[in-house]
Amino acid sequence: MLNLSIRRDTMADGSQFAFTPAVEAATSPMWEKVKHHVTPMEWRLHAPLIAEINRLKREKNAVILAHNYMTPEIFHGVGDYVGDSLGLAKEAAKSDAAIIVQAGVHFMAETSKILSPEKTILIPDLTAGCSLASSITGADVRLIKQRYPGLPVVTYVNTTADVKAETDVCCTSANAVQVVEHVAKEWGVDKVILIPDEFLARNVARQTDVGIIAWKGRCEVHERFTAEDILELKASYPNAEILAHPECPAEVLEVSDFAGSTAAMNDYVLQRKPKQVVLITECSMADNVAADAIGTEFVRPCNLCPHMKKISLQNIYEALLHNRFEVTVDPAIAERARLAVQRMVDLPPPAVPARYDLVKARHHVDVELI
Repeated sequence: MLNLSIRRDTMADGSQFAFTPAVEAATSPMWEKVKHHVTPMEWRLHAPLIAEINRLKREKNAVILAHNYMTPEIFHGVGDYVGDSLGLAKEAAKSDAAIIVQAGVHFMAETSKILSPEKTILIPDLTAGCSLASSITGADVRLIKQRYPGLPVVTYVNTTADVKAETDVCCTSANAVQVVEHVAKEWGVDKVILIPDEFLARNVARQTDVGIIAWKGRCEVHERFTAEDILELKASYPNAEILAHPECPAEVLEVSDFAGSTAAMNDYVLQRKPKQVVLITECSMADNVAADAIGTEFVRPCNLCPHMKKISLQNIYEALLHNRFEVTVDPAIAERARLAVQRMVDLPPPAVPARYDLVKARHHVDVELI
């Protein structure tokens, strides 16, 4: 238990919350999960907000979708559903809640709205964007389709609704290879447009015989990792298993021990229980997995996502209290975008667990870059 001292903090609306014995008791299960990643001083600030957010959720029939890149106090303290962007949107569609608060970035809230048009979708900060999603527009996709008539367009879920609306099928990093191969077969083509992440496209190209046409979009978190970074880590931590996200450059995957989506990384650590591990992705991912991976040491050479870090307990509380900021999608765009997402959802699960074959990853395969 914490060394309890009554502390009162003033919220944005002028109300005061205190770290009382009742708050401590209500939040103690969360504290047990995060106590190695959040200091006691920080927790005395977080716990009253966590207790009030969870009370507001019950009062308003609301749930919070917390992405893997949220900080531990959000992920473990108030998240009702946690995971990757598509998994969260699917949970939103299944939920009976009237209000969904997206603890993530704007395109994720749009995807939740696309799959749950009847629900109120809130995002705590409207400026929580994404470098990858902002790299391409629906108008860009229309021009691409004019340049490559007849070729199917596969779009990463990390995109805006207007881009999804111009798409044939969406994909995630977990199923991109499966979707590309399925679409090529269904359309009867040997080449597929895969946008907008250049590095994901290059990594997929090394896993399949289907030709890939790619767009030069990048995630500002993952593009900063280099093969030299990984080799330095291996030299410094020779017993560590290095897990890379496929939004990283292909050269990073070539020298890693495993590559897969955030969900695949999570499963790898929890199932294999490595003694020491490095997650080559956003910083908070390691903290959140570590809370459940007792006995695994995490080395953290991660990069922060400035957009994800705009979401805080404070603005989640304000979003719930004031029903702000609501995310809407034009119904005509949402209907077309929903078709692309649903086509992906309707695909059977992959025959093998979602991971990138690192032997194939070491073979160079050219993509056609638009």
